Amino acid sequence: MSSSSPTQQSGARARHKAGTVAVASYIGTTIEWYDFFIYGVAATLVFRGQFFPGFSDLAGTLAAMGTFAVGFIARPIGGVVMGHFGDRIGRKSMLVISLLMMGGATTLIGLIPTYDSIGIWAPILLIVLRLVQGAGVGGEWAGAVLMAAENAPAKRRSLYGCFPQLGLPSGILLSQLAFLLLTGVLSPKDFGAWGWRLAFLTSAVLIVVGLLIRLRIEESSEFTKVREAGQIEKLPVVEVFRRSPLQILIGSLASIAAPAIGYLVSVYMVSYGTATLKLPISTMLWILVGVSVVWLLMVLAAGLAGDRFGRKATFAVGAAVGVVWAFPLFWLVDTRSIALIVVALLGITAANSIMAGPQPALITQMFPVRLRYSGSTISYTIASILGGGITPLLATALFAKFGSSTAVSVLVAVVCLISLAAVLCANRRILYAEEPASAPAKGKPVQPLIEGTTG
Repeated sequence: MSSSSPTQQSGARARHKAGTVAVASYIGTTIEWYDFFIYGVAATLVFRGQFFPGFSDLAGTLAAMGTFAVGFIARPIGGVVMGHFGDRIGRKSMLVISLLMMGGATTLIGLIPTYDSIGIWAPILLIVLRLVQGAGVGGEWAGAVLMAAENAPAKRRSLYGCFPQLGLPSGILLSQLAFLLLTGVLSPKDFGAWGWRLAFLTSAVLIVVGLLIRLRIEESSEFTKVREAGQIEKLPVVEVFRRSPLQILIGSLASIAAPAIGYLVSVYMVSYGTATLKLPISTMLWILVGVSVVWLLMVLAAGLAGDRFGRKATFAVGAAVGVVWAFPLFWLVDTRSIALIVVALLGITAANSIMAGPQPALITQMFPVRLRYSGSTISYTIASILGGGITPLLATALFAKFGSSTAVSVLVAVVCLISLAAVLCANRRILYAEEPASAPAKGKPVQPLIEGTTG
């Protein structure tokens, strides 16, 4: 019986490492998105009465949604700081720090006294901890996707890179299940008084699980090569703006639609379904649970499609679906039919998934390895603020002003059009980073920094 060659053994070890890192990235991002989304659900269901009791229904809802949006203000700070050290020290250490920040802030939110107990300090503490959450998640996405994509086989970067993206629907799924369990076993009075806190305190346990996983994975192989070659930049954030401003612009605009749809579904739809359509809270949460399961599968399928048909083409299809589905989305939801609401949300999450699958490989490959954490984080953070942080708040305000879901549909369509236009404008020189020292001679074709990729 012949034994495998050293090359085969090395390849097997590399694939095993890539798979382990991808799964670890998925589990870590799931925990962080759970932390992020239980805040969104609580802001919709609880925080208006607990922290803003003197406001009218609309003003209280806007104030609670405003604290959700506040987390996005801190994202650029966390993103810039973690991007700097992620490109200088490594991706792994930043992922550990982001997990501690997110989990610690989430646990403390579960311990904040209400407005009735400490007055104005209650919403102030809530906002401060929300800012810590935002700073923590600011550097999470890029670190997780880089760990997955930079350790992946050359022709499977879209698939492996999409694993951290699975954390979004998984985090939504866990957050909905947590609140379904609590609202199912507790009376509305007990849930509103103290039961909601249990969802936040659970984060303390999840932190331990996430740390055990993240401390065991190895550093990104591509970053390790750059560090060993002595190519670390002193100020990567400054350098990425100097060398890749167009990539940051295109990457930011292209990335707007996916988080906008994600937060629209996970946060705004809960508020819209319960407050406007008068559906039971449990009904909306169960709908999101079912949709999130399918969402997971669609992201995986889109990751495969990105490797098979090209990241740019796959992403563009998702953005186009978002434009087309923006109006049927609310036509179906407004029927109050459970089956049609499910169809509506599956359609819009399909648009999100088709973009989210190839997005990590698409965005990260725009930047050279030594600037990649900073460039990817800045692009995604800008997009998250414009697309994710503002969308639930703006959707609430638009519906209040016009009294029609058509205004919200226009918002969704415009956001998706921006992402579609951005990705269609991206040529090969934008999509593939190239080290200045290795620029091809005039007349020779551009070679991508990442081998084996296709646009």
